[in-house]
Amino acid sequence: MEPTILQGYELAKQLYAKHGIDVDQALRQLEKIKISVHCWQGDDVKGFLFRDQELTGGISVTGNYPGAARTPQELRMDLEEAFRLIPGKHKVNLHAIYADTQEKPDLDELEPRHFEPWVAWAREQGLGLDFNPTCFSHEKSKDGFTLSHPDPDIRKFWIEHCKASRRISAYFGEQLGQTCVTNVWVPDGYKDVPVDRMSPRIRLKESLDEVFAEPLNPAHHLDAVESKLFGIGSEAYVVGSHEFYMGYGLQNNKLICLDAGHFHPTETISNKLSSLALFAEGLLLHVSRPMRWDSDHVVVMDDELLDIGRELVRGGLLEKTHIGLDFFDASINRVAAWVIGTRNTLKALLRAFLEPVDELKKAELDGDYTARLALTEEFKAYPFGAVWDYYCASQGVPVRETWLEQVRTYEREVLSKREQAAAPAQL
Repeated sequence: MEPTILQGYELAKQLYAKHGIDVDQALRQLEKIKISVHCWQGDDVKGFLFRDQELTGGISVTGNYPGAARTPQELRMDLEEAFRLIPGKHKVNLHAIYADTQEKPDLDELEPRHFEPWVAWAREQGLGLDFNPTCFSHEKSKDGFTLSHPDPDIRKFWIEHCKASRRISAYFGEQLGQTCVTNVWVPDGYKDVPVDRMSPRIRLKESLDEVFAEPLNPAHHLDAVESKLFGIGSEAYVVGSHEFYMGYGLQNNKLICLDAGHFHPTETISNKLSSLALFAEGLLLHVSRPMRWDSDHVVVMDDELLDIGRELVRGGLLEKTHIGLDFFDASINRVAAWVIGTRNTLKALLRAFLEPVDELKKAELDGDYTARLALTEEFKAYPFGAVWDYYCASQGVPVRETWLEQVRTYEREVLSKREQAAAPAQL
């Protein structure tokens, strides 16, 4: 380790210690955090089952940066490169369309064996896996409805797909010894104002009841449900609204997923965490960066990300919160996008661990709002960067922006060559 990094760390420790903050303990806490890194950033949400299928479900990916993964092998290679640049041990979040198999199963026919290469790889890498049924980009979702579809046969197809996804999730958890969170999100909704808002929601509730009917070991598998305010093609009405899933999750003991990009552009999720945590079985976060409409930009360390970190730490919510990422940007290097977003999420949590929370709470309880404001503002300039640099160095990953050169080397030696050749056949 460079002497300057160690010196900076020791000086930072002394400053933080004056307020009773144990920096070493903060890093031990950070090391326990597992971020669920979403695989779909690596190939623009195409997957491997139906690669020629148009991307639907209110989802859009813009940009044509070279080097998108074309096979499961390439995607795993890219994820490995990203994890070399991210401190800690984490998880990978898979969608059902990322099955790695020479078979041609439809979504309702998927079984754990279709993901065995992912399990073997995750075990080898020391990673956990999370999962999602893919209720979009399919012939039977082209009219915008899945679990709430008025046609019972189509609805049954999606119910069976979600059931299969839960069994795959339980297999992941059992094999890897890390609980797999499976998140159900469906794009169902109308572009214009509907006459009947109730009937689709009744059908969705009944479908979910059937999906979740099979009991599974919570040590291996946990269910989550995710809402959305609007999407492309469902601007006026989404069946699975926030209120719908909040009620369903609370009534049925499911994790409630809050996606930072699924609310009104001026609405934030950080303020919702403490309220939901009081009543919910647990929380799942999809950390993203909304920018008008339903865009999922690469996570930056903005005020909302910092507030999410603070709420999780100040409220003691980390034990019941699962943190995942959800963004897809094809206008920049995809490996870099993973690295930037994951490192920023970890930085936000570290900054929260390095706050004098007990001191701030005491000032607030005593009515000393002057001290509360003064300390909160002064700590924004405290040297958390020196602590972060030490953490990266101690974890064997690049310090500060030096990781970017490694990504550029990988781009020259690996990613750019993908544009020069046809996609290889899957092994």
